[in-house]
Amino acid sequence: MTRIAVNPVNLFLPSPNFDMRPEGEPVRLIVVHAISLPPDQFGGPGVAQLFTNTLDPDEHPYYASIQHLRVSAHYYIRRDGLVIRFVDPRLRAWHAGASSWKGRERCNDFSIGIELEGCDSFPFEDAQYERLAHLIVELQKRYPIEDVVGHSDIAPGRKTDPGPCFDWRRLDCRVRALKT
Repeated sequence: MTRIAVNPVNLFLPSPNFDMRPEGEPVRLIVVHAISLPPDQFGGPGVAQLFTNTLDPDEHPYYASIQHLRVSAHYYIRRDGLVIRFVDPRLRAWHAGASSWKGRERCNDFSIGIELEGCDSFPFEDAQYERLAHLIVELQKRYPIEDVVGHSDIAPGRKTDPGPCFDWRRLDCRVRALKT
C-alpha cells in the first residue's frame, strides 16, 4: 500500500512568546491543550491574535481580561484541520504554566504544546484527530517523546483541557495505525 505523506504544518505565524530551552534539556513530552476565543466559539482570529500579542481588547468583552497574557504554543490545530506553527519545537513555548509531570516541574522546559481549537463542551473534529496524530508521529521521529498528555494531566485542578469531549483512545489508535 502506498502511503501519502501529510505535511504536518500549513502555516507559520511567529509568536514573540518563547525563549530558549534549558541547556541539554531534551523534548520528551507532548501536551495537548484546547482553546477557543471567544470562549466556546470557533473560527475567529482570537487564538492567533493571543499567541502573537495582537488581541484587541475591544473586539470582545472577554478579551479585555486576557489581552495582557503572554502565552504561546508550538502548534495550533483549527477545527478544519489547518495546522499553524507559532514556535519552533526546538524552542520553549509558554503553554503549560505552573505544571508537573512525573515529579518534574516547569513542563515548558521539556515539552511541545499543541493547542486544538475546542473547549470542554463540544466534540473535536475528525480533521483535528487526523492532523494531531500525524503531527505526533512526526514529532516522535525527531524527539525522544516519552508521553502524550493533556494540560489537565500536568496542571490538575488548574486546567481541564483538552476536556471530557476529547477521545484519547481514538487518538492513540490513529497514532498506532500511522506507525505500522
